Amino acid sequence: MSKKKGEASSWPYTLTLPAIRGIQSGRAYYVTMVPLGLLSKHFVFDSGNLPPELRAQRVITKARIPEMARYILNNSKNYVFSALTASIDSRVIFVPIKEYDPNERLGLLTVPTEAQFLINDGQHRKAAIDAALKENPKLARETIALVLFIDAGLKRSQQMFADLNKYSVRPTRSLGVLYDHEDVLAQVVRDLMVKVPLFIDRIDKERTTISHRSQYLFTLSAVYQATKALLGKKSKLDSITIEESIKVVEFWTEIPNHIKEWQLLLDGKITASELRRNYVHSHGVILHSLGLVGKELTEKYPKSWKEQLKKLRSINWLKSNHEWEGKAMIGGRLSKALMNVILTTIYLKHVLELPLTSSEGIIEKRHLTEKIVESEST
Repeated sequence: MSKKKGEASSWPYTLTLPAIRGIQSGRAYYVTMVPLGLLSKHFVFDSGNLPPELRAQRVITKARIPEMARYILNNSKNYVFSALTASIDSRVIFVPIKEYDPNERLGLLTVPTEAQFLINDGQHRKAAIDAALKENPKLARETIALVLFIDAGLKRSQQMFADLNKYSVRPTRSLGVLYDHEDVLAQVVRDLMVKVPLFIDRIDKERTTISHRSQYLFTLSAVYQATKALLGKKSKLDSITIEESIKVVEFWTEIPNHIKEWQLLLDGKITASELRRNYVHSHGVILHSLGLVGKELTEKYPKSWKEQLKKLRSINWLKSNHEWEGKAMIGGRLSKALMNVILTTIYLKHVLELPLTSSEGIIEKRHLTEKIVESEST
């Protein structure tokens, strides 16, 4: 909705932005760009102290902000943030520039500076920008795209939030690994797909789950998590040395020599779908645990870890092996839950004769106690 010319005279201070006017559901909206410094000063969130029914958006998850801010600061030459969507609680003036656009879509948008801009979509991006500006004020002159609606009250703002998020789908973790060129570990994992025989043409690069008849053995996200564990990395910002890159290729290349079914797959004597149907070792929980024990094994036996891996040959990897129940499996189904990864890791550590950490010892004792109680109750 626009004000008539001359009405801005009652506004003590104004802000004028280049804008494109469009129409959605019969309402005018505007697409513009705002400097990051201006965004930090004028755009606000709903108060997190308000109950959900009185807010028009989710509460900020503060734990997400530092990593997003660090992304901007570490990639000041090539970071990318998508457009924000916001509402303004004021009437505005849109003056079309007719000499450039006879259809009156291109023009200048004037708003009073005391107006409040409420972000409907992109509040975490905005918070990350605020944090980044505190460390690098020079970013204030850079801009971000903004889709601006005229506020029609709380009910309309809540509906906008619901509609904007109704059909949004986050990319899978596998696609994130495939496309993230700022993540050093992701680059190492992408290299594994062409260097490790077990992974060549057997990694699903898009999905996080694999169908029963799929030709793939693992998802890219599963290989990423397992390799992250193997290297002991906590963040995608952690650096990786050349020696570490060589180590992960060697480790994942060596493992099939001690798991006979994986060797049969490499020899073309069994299919990936058969392995996934009958064995636990062709699922993410085992791969993750192998990465965890691999880290400790290569650190404790830097010269002879390959020899130590021979102990894996004694393991019965069949799903029908009751030893996997309560570890990699719950109720006869594979589980990728963190506790199942830990319990599976404990089992593999015993096989490889690696000492447990104090926390692993506590978890194992509790797990055994629960199993005894369960068996007595039945």
